[in-house]
Amino acid sequence: MNRSNRGANTNVAQMIVDIALVYLVYVFEKALFGDYLREATYLKCFALVIVFGVVYILANKEARLYDVTLFFYMDRFWKLLSKSWLLASITTIVFMYIYNPGAGARKFHLHYLLLAYVTICLNMLFSRFFQIATSNYRAPKSAFVGVFEEYEKFNYYLNKTSVRLDNVGYILKSGELEKKVFNVLGNLSDLEKILRNYEIDNIFFMIHENDNLANIQDYIDICLEMGVTVKVIMNVHGSRLMNRPNSYVSSVGTYPLITYHTITLNTYEQFIKRLADVLISLFGIIVTLPIMLITAIAIKLESPGPILFRQTRVGQNGRNFSIYKFRSMCENAESLKKDLMDKNEMDEVMFSIKNDPRVTKVGKFIRRTSIDELPQFFNVIKGDMSIVGTRPPTLDEVSQYRRSQWRRISIKPGITGMWQVSGRNDITSFEKVVELDLEYIDNWSLMLDFKIILKTVKVLISRRGAY
Repeated sequence: MNRSNRGANTNVAQMIVDIALVYLVYVFEKALFGDYLREATYLKCFALVIVFGVVYILANKEARLYDVTLFFYMDRFWKLLSKSWLLASITTIVFMYIYNPGAGARKFHLHYLLLAYVTICLNMLFSRFFQIATSNYRAPKSAFVGVFEEYEKFNYYLNKTSVRLDNVGYILKSGELEKKVFNVLGNLSDLEKILRNYEIDNIFFMIHENDNLANIQDYIDICLEMGVTVKVIMNVHGSRLMNRPNSYVSSVGTYPLITYHTITLNTYEQFIKRLADVLISLFGIIVTLPIMLITAIAIKLESPGPILFRQTRVGQNGRNFSIYKFRSMCENAESLKKDLMDKNEMDEVMFSIKNDPRVTKVGKFIRRTSIDELPQFFNVIKGDMSIVGTRPPTLDEVSQYRRSQWRRISIKPGITGMWQVSGRNDITSFEKVVELDLEYIDNWSLMLDFKIILKTVKVLISRRGAY
């Protein structure tokens, strides 16, 4: 397994916002005082802004201001931000007087420093309110093993941080609760069923002083086998921590927190992947828009029915979403599928036929050229899919998954992936598909995504495995 936990608790979005603000304040001041400085002087001013920004961001990082587990107390944040601003200001002032860029540049930069401080303070307030308002948007769905009262103090601490969670409910260790004063999902003995039914991303366990850690080991293994992240809250005074290569230790308030995972937790790379997904999709939509318009007209002229084919697919950790494709089959294709099951060329769960009688003439062409998948760029922009990921399965397929196969949907499905560049429909073994998907999950990196995208272009040109 190739896993790095570097930056797992880093608030990358806030860091990007701060970098943007450093530059935007410069642009704003340049617009205000654009008449009295020459362009060469502005270059000197911009060099000072770069120095200010680098020192300011590094000082914030050193003060853990970008750590999502840091408690947000307004007076504490204000003091830490002020210290970072002061350090960055003194550094640039020293640079300014050593290299003497001129009186105009000195005046400009002093104005910049004051304006930057006001902006930093306002951003502190706005960012916190924005975080509260969007705290449930695409937050990881989480379940807590135990009862509400056990987690009351932990949740109190958690609410003071920037950690985003969607609390789905609680899983009882055993027995039944007489009065269900909180949302009970079931018993721990039904953990696998709960993970399947509630689209769970994270499971929390609370460990007390006298608990035997071995008692939860089997449940941790179940979660990891299914690709669900486990967080063990150590409500103990000692240091009896479980160490595994796919884990890291952090803390929330006074609670040490051990996280076990099989998917990447590196927020830097996750941010870059999401940004690349959006940019590539927007570029793809713009470039292929004429092709999509011609395809839409051809589909409408050849056969009755909608231009787009919408089907419910299963996304990350069991979330359902509607996938978009250009319709390549006759209008009643789904109802005819049951009559063709005996001709299925894939083993076990997946369904595929090389010469599918339901495919139209236009459909054959757009399938061979993969034009039918162009509308999935909109799925990527919505956040249901990624450019590179695992193959998006149907509801019927997922209902037949064994526990070990569930992990292939622990990440977002992709338009392309290891399956598509390794033979696509030429691969008739579902176990081989799972093997390729898990290989991708276990070895994920930005470089691997880049290599798969390049291989996809080659596959599209050769039309290998497409029918």
